[in-house]
Amino acid sequence: MMIDRDIDQAHALVIDGNVTSRSVMAAQLRDLGVGHVKQTGRVNEARLALEQRPYDIVLCDYHFEGTDMSGQDLLDELRRENQLPYSTVFIMVTGDASYSKVVEAAEAALDSYLIKPYTASALGERLSEARRRKRVLCDIFEALERGQLDVAAKICLRRYQGRESYWMFSARLAAELLLKMDRHDDARQIYEAVAKEKNVSWARLGVARAQFGAGEINPARRSVEALLRDSPEHADAYDVLGSLQVDQGELAQALVTYRTASQLTPGCLLRLQHCGTLAFYQGERDEALRLLERTAGMGIKSKLFDALTLLLIAFLRFDSADPKGLVVAHDQIKRFCERHPESKRLQRLEQAASALRLLMTRNIDEALAVARRLADGIESDHFDVEASNILLALWTRLPEKEVPAGELDTLARTIAMRFCVSKAVTEVLVASAQRRDPLLTTIRSCQAEITAIAEEAMAHSVRGRPRSAVESLLSKGTDTRNAKLIEMAGLVARRHADSIEDRDSLLAEAATLQKRFCQPITHLAGVRRTGRSPGGLVLRT
Repeated sequence: MMIDRDIDQAHALVIDGNVTSRSVMAAQLRDLGVGHVKQTGRVNEARLALEQRPYDIVLCDYHFEGTDMSGQDLLDELRRENQLPYSTVFIMVTGDASYSKVVEAAEAALDSYLIKPYTASALGERLSEARRRKRVLCDIFEALERGQLDVAAKICLRRYQGRESYWMFSARLAAELLLKMDRHDDARQIYEAVAKEKNVSWARLGVARAQFGAGEINPARRSVEALLRDSPEHADAYDVLGSLQVDQGELAQALVTYRTASQLTPGCLLRLQHCGTLAFYQGERDEALRLLERTAGMGIKSKLFDALTLLLIAFLRFDSADPKGLVVAHDQIKRFCERHPESKRLQRLEQAASALRLLMTRNIDEALAVARRLADGIESDHFDVEASNILLALWTRLPEKEVPAGELDTLARTIAMRFCVSKAVTEVLVASAQRRDPLLTTIRSCQAEITAIAEEAMAHSVRGRPRSAVESLLSKGTDTRNAKLIEMAGLVARRHADSIEDRDSLLAEAATLQKRFCQPITHLAGVRRTGRSPGGLVLRT
């Protein structure tokens, strides 16, 4: 039975730990006319296969013996991190007829599910319907593929407003696209309308995400906390709450949140990374090492794996006086560098790990030389928050008596004056410095100093001297390279453009500084801050 005319061109992946079930599924797909069928019995192997090439069809068992990761975990993670196109049909197979989560997730993902035992004809019907849905919505996916987000959003809105077929998915994707285009209020209106009509969890979470994106932190927290009271097993909601907490500098609370998320989805690579990294910053070394080692064991070959995990393991192995473990972590980082020789970031990780090895073998002078070479980059345009965290973590592990008096404090002050742009970043810098006095005092005083500079400039603006405010912010921003001061200079100059005679030159200076020093913070305490928003749909086809 051919379920559609081009099914013979389709590539399918069958994922099942039971060799017999796997063979049966593969045979059923071939009988339905699928032209190319590949099989794997392990979730990690499946993740790598799906990262390496797109598949038209994935038939995946829910439960796998010997691993905490389920088929649903795999689906969620791949979709969440842009590794699975929406053009792919993902069919979940489960033996639990009462497992409502699978049904809900399959509907939300616009794919399908099968309850064992099932017939080949049942598989054919589900596969045919899922592929029909993909064809009906192909104009949306084609617009996304061309990068035309506004066009895709208009199509989705038309389908949603006209209650055409698959209007619910269209509403969800429309709201996602509006968030992507920073139209947070428009996105929230859609989420609120769907939540009122259907009370689905993704819509309620979408309201919180829209509020978060608009900077409405307290309303966003209330929304996500209300959702979690009603749905305490909603893992994506914990992602959003954890991100909110990290952004507010509440690292201890964020660790508790990500612990819950990782317990709900113990096979999720990214949540383990986030939880392990937060545990590292909070000084929970045993927990951090356990989670980070597990992360590396599960997914070191995955595109979702972050090599920073290996450096944190190296720090933890150094702290526990484990030279063999430190060597293993360092060697793994070196292999990453060999695969990506152009990466300055990986080179920085490798140098920090090599300094730890030198310290472990009591080659103090050589270790200090490496640490100083890393510190030499602190004035460069591309030195970022992560580099600062690594530097502080390394320097606070150097023997105090071997570091000249005042050198570490000067280093910490330079870093803090540049990167103390918020409470969140300040708390991460303090954690990287192992909350050691007097560095803790130095970093916090720098945050207070930056705040005072900003307040003084705003006072100039309020008193009718906006030019003085802009000049002060630009001067201090140039001296410190602090993104908060630089961005404020541009904002004040634009707001008071009519009353500043040489506004164009000031705006040009602010724009130049912004380009050099106002780079987005991609990681904060190990939690990703760019790319996919927690709880969101993927916009890639």
